[in-house]
Amino acid sequence: MQEEFLVFRPKRFCRCAVLFLVAATLAFGSRTVVSAQAPGSAVALPPGSASLPDAPAAHLSSSDGVTIRNTPYNFLRDQAAIWTSPVRLRPHDIGWLGPLALATGAAIVTDHRAMTQVVSKNPGFNQDSINTSSAMVYSIVATPVVVYGFGHFQQNGHEREAGVLSAEAMLDGVVVEQGLKLIFWRERPYQDNARGKFFQSSAGVDSSFPSSHSLIAWSAASALAAESSSRWTQFALYSGAAGVSLTRVMGREHFPSDVLVGASLGWLVGHNVVRRHHHSRSESGSHR
Repeated sequence: MQEEFLVFRPKRFCRCAVLFLVAATLAFGSRTVVSAQAPGSAVALPPGSASLPDAPAAHLSSSDGVTIRNTPYNFLRDQAAIWTSPVRLRPHDIGWLGPLALATGAAIVTDHRAMTQVVSKNPGFNQDSINTSSAMVYSIVATPVVVYGFGHFQQNGHEREAGVLSAEAMLDGVVVEQGLKLIFWRERPYQDNARGKFFQSSAGVDSSFPSSHSLIAWSAASALAAESSSRWTQFALYSGAAGVSLTRVMGREHFPSDVLVGASLGWLVGHNVVRRHHHSRSESGSHR
């Protein structure tokens, strides 16, 4: 009975902590955008995204144009917006934040059962899943470079912009996930019989929460999908990101809640990087 009580208390505390985390970290995009785009230009977004959080409008100038040279400055602005996000919470945010928080809490409660009763413990299957997730995320990471290179040689400003913004989104995602790992110090599923305890110093800097593979993959996929008007391209990007998340669980590298939070954060990071820095196609075509 004492052991069960000790296991339950961290989970209960962590549910509250995660709800606050999601509210604080994701809310940086909760304010409605006042579009800074030229008339007739728009960012292509997935169906249903109009009701999801948007980033504050960004004033476009030569100092914050979407170029490789300006990426460090834009990156610092992104980080400031992310980590100061709690001040932008609004009552209407509960419409999207509430369901996400409830899903995260439910996932944390069922993580132990999922990893001990549902996910295979076959070493060969687990390793194949890990290898697959690594190959998929490397492909996604390489995509912005390919897109930018194509845009550079084809003199296509929009493609160059897509490459720069998706790379910037991944950089933002890396900082976010590393910061949260150092805060939550969650054990990996292969430790302590998949109890998934938080705030364990033994977890070290490579802790489980959130999933870095998922966050990076979804950051890039979200940014690239937002810059694409093709539904098939968007579907392929999100399918690849979902595959990365699933195989991280199948490989017993992460709990379901780790990849859920990683994917959610990644989607919002990529979405908001594009909404903050997107230029019209005619404008982006003039930048090299």
